[in-house]
Amino acid sequence: MNDDFVARVRAVVGSGHVLTGPGDTEPYVADWRGRYRGAALCVARPADTAEVAALVRLCAERRVPLVPQGGNTGVCGGAIPDGSGSALVLCLTRMNRIRNLDRHSDAITVDAGCTLAEVQRAAEEADRLFPMSLGSEGTCQIGGNIATNAGGTAVLRYGPMRDLVLGLEVVLADGTVWSGLRPLRKDNTGYALKHLFIGAEGTLGIITGATLKLFPAPRSAGTALLALPDLDAALEVFARLRSALGDRVTTAEILSESQLAAVLAHVPDTVRPLETRAPWYLLVEVTDTLATDALADMLEETLAGALEDGTAADAVIARSGAQAAALWKLRHSVSEANRKSGVVIGHDTAVPISQIPGFVARATAAVEAIRPDARVVAVGHIGDGNVHLVVILPEALRTSGEPLDPIIRAVNAAVLDISIELGGTISAEHGIGQSIRGQLAAFKGPVEMGLMQGIKRLFDPLGILNPGKVL
Repeated sequence: MNDDFVARVRAVVGSGHVLTGPGDTEPYVADWRGRYRGAALCVARPADTAEVAALVRLCAERRVPLVPQGGNTGVCGGAIPDGSGSALVLCLTRMNRIRNLDRHSDAITVDAGCTLAEVQRAAEEADRLFPMSLGSEGTCQIGGNIATNAGGTAVLRYGPMRDLVLGLEVVLADGTVWSGLRPLRKDNTGYALKHLFIGAEGTLGIITGATLKLFPAPRSAGTALLALPDLDAALEVFARLRSALGDRVTTAEILSESQLAAVLAHVPDTVRPLETRAPWYLLVEVTDTLATDALADMLEETLAGALEDGTAADAVIARSGAQAAALWKLRHSVSEANRKSGVVIGHDTAVPISQIPGFVARATAAVEAIRPDARVVAVGHIGDGNVHLVVILPEALRTSGEPLDPIIRAVNAAVLDISIELGGTISAEHGIGQSIRGQLAAFKGPVEMGLMQGIKRLFDPLGILNPGKVL
């Protein structure tokens, strides 16, 4: 039966685009951090929406689970099949066309398999900006960004992916194609169905195309890094920047000294940008669509005030694109650095901005009480309250014989409980996947969970779309 199914998959997408051998499927059944591993009946790489629809119809006919996968850059195991080997992994890498770019509507329509960097370049070539920015933008794909409602470093000004999607094309669980690729900014015709698929992690339908918002390209920018004594100082500097520069503050990112040290130790071609070492650092970027020197002057004036009154201990302002890129490399390299540092337990919490200092202090103390050998690093988007508290355990634990799962559960429970107590969430931009699925019911409550389960049954009555994820 399996051979017959695989033969029919080959008939749809071509033999060269169906992978079955363990060596060939390995990149598709394990996540990049090495935490999640499964098995696949086969991996199929369709070329277009029609082939995706045909594969979904085939899976529905045979009751074969289907796991959609973009760039496989997620951290929650949302794109990894289970270990049964019964699932078809649907990889959209071949679907990478820029379908249309409308400069007057400020909209771009793309295949779901386009990488984020490809969409950024297409916008730039049209003198426009697609503002989503992630450390994995060279490999993560738009379909995955939408399916997880990705955030990134520009949420402060432009919002998460949910705010950047105008329309979607989705293959439903029976193979029907819903085409909602409308470049409209206003459409008040009933239920906004696109929002059900954004953040649903492929459990309600397979996103195959998207129409996305574009923005005027920035003409001037300023990037700076500040050394700060504590997170209260970071909040104060952020407030001053917002007062002085308003929405031109595009990014405000925090890094702990422990996080910066990990990057410097494990990522080549990174250098410490400040002589002063401090417990915390704040990376800020301001942009304007006007070509003006006033932006840099306002940034420098605000930072000078923070230095003069002792709010900041030191600061550096990038004087060239290369210097700005060097500062950004420190921020975008944190995942690579942490992975090389030991056993990683990551978190994607968000709390009200005013609660960030208390959350980090309480969560760090709780983790250290559970595991005195843990090293806690922190990085995050202070402008939207999203703090990634990352727990790094000694690499020797992998071979020590001590089970990791109980440690992970205890650490996760402590961190997530504190976030909830402070009015926060257990996932801000990474999604649920399989990593925190067990905590979702307690966070959402019975009413919300009942509604979500009802939506899942309506859209996927056979339960074949990315089973075991989210719900």
